Amino acid sequence: MIIAVDFGGTSIRAALMEGKRIINLVNRDTLAKKGKKAVLKQLTEAIIEAKGGAKIKGIGVGSPGPLLDGVLKNPPNLPFKNFNLKSFLSKKFKTRIVIENDANCAALAELHYGVKKKNFIVLTLGTGIGGGIVINKEIYNGSGYGGELGHIIIQDGKDLEYWASGSKIKKDAKKAFGKELLASELNKLHNKKSHKILKEAAENLAKGVASLIVVFDPEVVVLVGGLKEAGHCYRDILKKETRKYCMLPKKINIEWSKLKNSGVLGASLLLKK
Repeated sequence: MIIAVDFGGTSIRAALMEGKRIINLVNRDTLAKKGKKAVLKQLTEAIIEAKGGAKIKGIGVGSPGPLLDGVLKNPPNLPFKNFNLKSFLSKKFKTRIVIENDANCAALAELHYGVKKKNFIVLTLGTGIGGGIVINKEIYNGSGYGGELGHIIIQDGKDLEYWASGSKIKKDAKKAFGKELLASELNKLHNKKSHKILKEAAENLAKGVASLIVVFDPEVVVLVGGLKEAGHCYRDILKKETRKYCMLPKKINIEWSKLKNSGVLGASLLLKK
């Protein structure tokens, strides 16, 4: 048995697993705004709770990037800078630790259990935006930091994450309604202001998706994460606008992931390398 962790900017999911079977799944808030110590406490306690009394062979962690060799460089949605998460977890749990970009974990899950295509891109749409690139059934990392697709510049010197992430949607909601709202909450309001926020986010995401399609010509772009709850209108606008921006004379194939718990599934696969 192993522990697989989906370590996000908003929530932490830790699972005790055997093969692809989830035995015990624990969810905790990340508490990123409370600082590094609070986040590490949440992460540690989630792993301990998921593990219970089981003997494990290792811990696989999908974490926001950029990261290299288990060191979190400066993830925008977590209070870390050049923090060696691998070393921290190794000292805590005395077992094998493998850490990878969370979007690459989602891509691994899609490669083995989901779309199973030869060439495709995964975009994780949550607090931030991450990317995983699969070429010839292999995760593409470049010189180590490849796949940070949320940081491609799309408008006014700002990146895709700035314009189209869950964080941007919450900020826009606060301006419009006086409080932060999730995409799922905006979708339920069914008014002009909520529609405008989701429409702009979808249009901005489409600019990034179209650029990636032009560069990589993937068989499919797989979308993963909480923005799926933005509703059918958001998804329809995204596909329509992507077709508008994409210059390739081909069908645009964008799918939402059909996998449940793709983050932990992918993190579990790290220990099979």
